[in-house]
Amino acid sequence: MKKAKGTIATLFFTILSLVFVSPIFIVLMNSFKKKTYINLETFKLPNAETFAGINNFKEAITHYDFIQAVGWTVFITVGGVALILVCCSMCAWYITRVQTKLTKLIYLLCVFSMVIPFQMVMFTLSGTADALGLNTPWGILIVYLGFGAGLAVFMFCGFVKSIPIEVEEAAMIDGCSPVRTFFNVVIPMMKPTLISVGILEAMWIWNDFLLPYLVLDIKKYKTISIIIQYMKGSYGRVDMGAIMACLIMAVIPVIVFYLSCQKYIIKGVAAGAVKG
Repeated sequence: MKKAKGTIATLFFTILSLVFVSPIFIVLMNSFKKKTYINLETFKLPNAETFAGINNFKEAITHYDFIQAVGWTVFITVGGVALILVCCSMCAWYITRVQTKLTKLIYLLCVFSMVIPFQMVMFTLSGTADALGLNTPWGILIVYLGFGAGLAVFMFCGFVKSIPIEVEEAAMIDGCSPVRTFFNVVIPMMKPTLISVGILEAMWIWNDFLLPYLVLDIKKYKTISIIIQYMKGSYGRVDMGAIMACLIMAVIPVIVFYLSCQKYIIKGVAAGAVKG
């Protein structure tokens, strides 16, 4: 009976996985087709007549500044993730070790920020970013820090609670200052959660469209998601071949990154769940 249930469950989740993977396969398949046939034969494999080779990829790179968009996306992703990891881990350590009404309030505000829909603040955010000069790839890192702090602080606090405070007390007895204790003792122990939070935040920032679109000066700075949105010609004409190629070039790095690091997500979440 158990074996039959296991077989049914395996079959069900296999079919479900194929359903989720099928859109990526369709995009990959169409990225090698000529533009004319993408709409006409969307679900058919390329043949001798419809196959375009890598022409769509060449056009995406040469005509739409895709390389520049990749550069800005990498900069924003790496910078945003680094800022979130450093600032939020320090904040979580302080909140956990200094038990005051203020730290409890900060923790509640961070957790509460996760349930506020972005649409509620996006118009105010756009005006504030322009007024403060945050509409650059450097300024948007501050915005990402604010929106990414909720999940990061929540996960870091869960892990810090599992670290014996005696380890930190021993370091301070040996002459370590609080800053040195944090970076030399606490940070190495937080590695599983640092990696898992970094992966989750990197995937979010890399794929994000709405926040860069609202905040950045898109006449000067475009991320991959914005470049894809602007792949339109006159009279609403859309270059589907280039769009499909850009989608594949944007998605594949994220998929590879996630598959190679997914085990750290499980370790990090489990490590942060040791104490409530």
